[in-house]
Amino acid sequence: MFRRRHKASIAHRARNIVWPRLGWRRYMRYMLHRLARLPGTPHSIAAGFACGVAMSFTPLVGVHILLALFLSWLIGGSLFSAVIGTIVGNPWTFPFIWLWIYNLGLWLGFATAGAGQVGFGAFFAEFIEAALRTDVGFLVDRAWPILAPMLVGGAITALAVWLIFYFILKPLLKAYQNKGARRIRPVI
Repeated sequence: MFRRRHKASIAHRARNIVWPRLGWRRYMRYMLHRLARLPGTPHSIAAGFACGVAMSFTPLVGVHILLALFLSWLIGGSLFSAVIGTIVGNPWTFPFIWLWIYNLGLWLGFATAGAGQVGFGAFFAEFIEAALRTDVGFLVDRAWPILAPMLVGGAITALAVWLIFYFILKPLLKAYQNKGARRIRPVI
């Protein structure tokens, strides 16, 4: 009954991921409605989503979802909203996130001998290859001088981002759920 008349092509679906057909503003409103309709309290949904967003600001690519799930479980957040929150870290935002957390770590004084200008794409490609080969020498000599400032900058940024998203989302979700409850309540 509610299916498309003609199935969307793969190219059409890919284009909608890059640029939604109805625009980003409407897509974000839709995602807020979807988030607010998740089962749970405003605290659990906001805490879970904030965990997902915060873990996206760490340089530990590949384990963001696992870290978000663990942190969300630890503080009593919604696991599903934690997974949704990790969408903030994506191929379009990672370069900006990595530059920010790396420079923040350097600014805070966590520069090591090998730190300097970094080509993050090449670095992470080399890092993955070295990890697959279990090349500990590369990890110590080349990766640690870059990862140390990123870990420090990422931890501080993750904490700040968690606080921002939690304290913005919780009242919005509470108001949205209260509005829905008033609509459902019978009139006497």
